[in-house]
Amino acid sequence: MVHQQSSQPRLSPASDTRDIVTLLAPRLAHFAGVARTEHVTRAAQEMDVPQSTLSRAMVRLEQDLGVDLFARRGRTVSLTAAGRTFLASVDRALAEIERAADEVRADADATTGKVAFGFLHTMGAETVPGLLHAFRADHPRVRFSLVQNYGEAMLERLRTGELDLCLTSPVPDAPDLVARRLDEQKLRLVVPAEHRLATRRRIRLAEAAEENFVTLEPGYGLRRITDDLCREAGFKPRVAFEGEEAETLRGLVAAGLGVALLPPPAVARPGVVELTVTAPRAAREIGVAWLEGHPDTPPVAAFKKFLLSRRGNLLPT
Repeated sequence: MVHQQSSQPRLSPASDTRDIVTLLAPRLAHFAGVARTEHVTRAAQEMDVPQSTLSRAMVRLEQDLGVDLFARRGRTVSLTAAGRTFLASVDRALAEIERAADEVRADADATTGKVAFGFLHTMGAETVPGLLHAFRADHPRVRFSLVQNYGEAMLERLRTGELDLCLTSPVPDAPDLVARRLDEQKLRLVVPAEHRLATRRRIRLAEAAEENFVTLEPGYGLRRITDDLCREAGFKPRVAFEGEEAETLRGLVAAGLGVALLPPPAVARPGVVELTVTAPRAAREIGVAWLEGHPDTPPVAAFKKFLLSRRGNLLPT
């Protein structure tokens, strides 16, 4: 079988995978249509493609691969052994593309789409469940992919497109992100129930300068706030233990291993006393962030609008 010479680029045995995909991908559906009907004219009619265009595409496909995919008998064609091998993989590839297209359409659907939402560990017990419950009253079929992490890790996942939105603290200030302040959460000095300060209701943070502190690890927003507040109070905290979750820190405090600056718990924990800090002002801002210029699907836009509507009323009272 003699093929017409083509000016189209031709693959060499040394061509890399990127070259192959770039050249072959647009022709795979045409190949599958011809292979299914074993008739170029009928395939062209079914796919609404000019017969001449389809014929040239099949010739170029064979030239690109360097093998004959079809045996031609008049107006009909039949697959060669190489063609049958190629068709099996092409069918799988096209099915996977169709599945991926269905998935992204479903995720973007205004009624049943998906939102990838990140939030701080400290907001997982009460705040976020309450927000989702309220949002789904009007959007009952929207789905969520939920990620709990510390602030910097979530911002990186925003940048890579893994998250659509995140609740974080401190509110980030970065040129590639958009952030909006939503609420403020007071922090308390948590001390063991048998501690010398446990009979107090209020305290200046400087009065705890000689205490051992249990804190979150460096890189966490609450750790940075703790360090800043202690510095404002005139001392550097003596850190005895570092952890990854606020409730773990409360447990360490209850065990008498130190004191901690923490947001209020969802449920009161025995073994600790939580003191109001009168100076310096101990609070953290909670905000929502998203990637600048990133297009929103309808469900993401709806949830973003909902979160912004909760400004000043985000946290449970």
